[in-house]
Amino acid sequence: MKKQQQSNTKALLALAVTAFAIGTTEFISVGLLPMIADDLQTSLQVAGLTVSVYAIGVMIGAPVLTSLLAHIPRKKLLLGIMLVFILGNSIAMFSTTIEILLVARLVSALAHGVFMSIGSTIAASLVPENRRASAIAIMFTGLTVATITGVPFGTLIGQQFGWRMAFAFIVVIGILALITNILLVPASIQKGAKTGFSEQLKLLKNRRLVLVFLITALGYGGTFVVFTYLSPLLQEVTGFSAKTVTLIILLYGITVAIGNTVGGKLANNNPIGALFYMFMIQAIVLFVLYITVPFKVAGLITILFMGLFAFMNVPGLQTYVVILAERFVPSAVDVASAINIAAFNAGIAIGSYAGGLIAKSMGLIHTTWIAGIMVTGAVILAAICVKQEKIEESVSYELTNNIIK
Repeated sequence: MKKQQQSNTKALLALAVTAFAIGTTEFISVGLLPMIADDLQTSLQVAGLTVSVYAIGVMIGAPVLTSLLAHIPRKKLLLGIMLVFILGNSIAMFSTTIEILLVARLVSALAHGVFMSIGSTIAASLVPENRRASAIAIMFTGLTVATITGVPFGTLIGQQFGWRMAFAFIVVIGILALITNILLVPASIQKGAKTGFSEQLKLLKNRRLVLVFLITALGYGGTFVVFTYLSPLLQEVTGFSAKTVTLIILLYGITVAIGNTVGGKLANNNPIGALFYMFMIQAIVLFVLYITVPFKVAGLITILFMGLFAFMNVPGLQTYVVILAERFVPSAVDVASAINIAAFNAGIAIGSYAGGLIAKSMGLIHTTWIAGIMVTGAVILAAICVKQEKIEESVSYELTNNIIK
């Protein structure tokens, strides 16, 4: 039993290391946008597509490729994913035009989508039911550590040696993650069940699941209206220097890590109840940011609070989707997780693209309150889910009493 627990812990660590590599490349563009735009002689808005296109690639890769590749043993699939990931970032490293860079981002994103889909369900399967959110949070710790160290360090490399060297740094991390998977992930991990089209359709016909997918897109994606353009916002509106912004992104990442860990613990027993309050506070923070961002101290404090709640919702959202899928479409849990990963990235794509339009037409400062409106939509939908859960609990309680009588 002890050996099994140790093996499971090692597998979770391997997933976290892989998530670190993937998280670094997902968000690296945020710190490099001004450099990419300048070097490739394009606008900040077009450079911002490196975030949007990546998110679109994950949207495609998560549900479609997860379903098509379900028959492949999980360990072999993980290794194949990392090879594709390394290839995509290698292309980015040698990109000479924005078009090539966007293709490179798309290739990397396809690997990301599959990993995040199967990674969540693998993590959940390694622990008892009442620790699922915490297990998923451990895996997503890789993403948060990437935000703390990978993105700021990559940004610093970009500032010192050029943005291409930042992608070279990611290639090295990808190779280390590949080695970690080879050494720590057991070959005996159960492979996913092949899901037919009819089962996948059931997921999209289930109102409860669709509601959560919408919450994911709005609640998680809303923050990216601001976060995608955080570097230019801090430089042009708040007045920080480029070097100071790198430090702020580091601090932002620390708050993200704290939020992710806290969010996993809060969501263990009642994920949707916890999510309602997380989104409500995040919406308030984003509205407040509109007022405080022109001022260095107040703006910095508000941005750190934004980071605290930005990833806090991730473990709860993934856990709640797995719970609902097991309840309504148990044969398609992996694909349900994949669709939710797609929803995360639909939110990122919509948020980052909207942020570019807002920055160009209205000004960077207006990304804040519009992001707040987007997250408020998630608050309203989460409240509906909470009500539905209470109704189900009431019905279940009455049925149990009737059976006893």
